Amino acid sequence: MTDARPPFPPFDLVSATKKVQAAEDAWNSRDPQRVALAYTPDSVWRNRDLFLHGRGEIVEFLTAKWQRELDYVLRKSLWAFTDDHIAVRFQYEWHDAGGQWFRSYGNELWEFDAQGLMRRREASINDVSISESDRRYFAARTPDEHGQEIPLR
Repeated sequence: MTDARPPFPPFDLVSATKKVQAAEDAWNSRDPQRVALAYTPDSVWRNRDLFLHGRGEIVEFLTAKWQRELDYVLRKSLWAFTDDHIAVRFQYEWHDAGGQWFRSYGNELWEFDAQGLMRRREASINDVSISESDRRYFAARTPDEHGQEIPLR
């Protein structure tokens, strides 16, 4: 199956950790088409106060997001998992067109189908203004940084 995205449920610690890192890597590409392929064609999302349905809406949302959230860099951390669900916490940094930097903190709940595609994503996110000198993320993680915990503050 060409849409399959390993690792597949049921998840264990190793496969759940790999799934989280794969999501982080894809989102750091800032490529809406690439990211959308990790979701089922009829995937449903809640992102903050928006409700999305399907890959087309996901691509539109991500395209607008990365036009607004410039120099976006993300870190995800596994929080918990069960057979076909994963919970993550994340932080990402970005700046707006005026040059104001932000760190966005959030939690996501993910549900997967048997082919490893995400069929449901619920994200709660809060933005905090930071100064450029307070940034801690400048690029996607290198392989030797995978698995490093992200600080709470």
